[in-house]
Amino acid sequence: MTSSPASAPWTPAQRFALGFGAVYLLVGIAGFAVTGIHPFSGMQHHTLLVFAVNPLHNVVHVAVGAAWLASAPRHRAARLVNLTLGGVLGLVTVLGFVGVMGMLGMSGLADPDNFLHLATATLALYFGSAAAESTRARTADADREPVAG
Repeated sequence: MTSSPASAPWTPAQRFALGFGAVYLLVGIAGFAVTGIHPFSGMQHHTLLVFAVNPLHNVVHVAVGAAWLASAPRHRAARLVNLTLGGVLGLVTVLGFVGVMGMLGMSGLADPDNFLHLATATLALYFGSAAAESTRARTADADREPVAG
């Protein structure tokens, strides 16, 4: 007897999506506790630990966290969201390094957010790629797909 897909252990891609989704959601909520909701996308920012935040930045964190959490139960969805968010965060990193992300409270090359986004993008791309695949993950997806015939 084989285990059902619902009881199959989660893949690294799914665990990453769950963990980082929870962290980003909590950071977004904590950010609102620090910033309130005004000014929404102002150049003034508050600091959460060493990271600059404003309400728009908090909304982005909540949305990213929600996307990761929503994708976590399905391996393929988790991989796709990991790849997508990894690419987006990579772009945000580049734009942050050149100083065009002021509307999110980020202020150029030395901003700690840039380094955090770079690390998160790198990990997300890894956990969305085939490099993070295990044999169990590939067979689990095959088990979950309906078989014709």
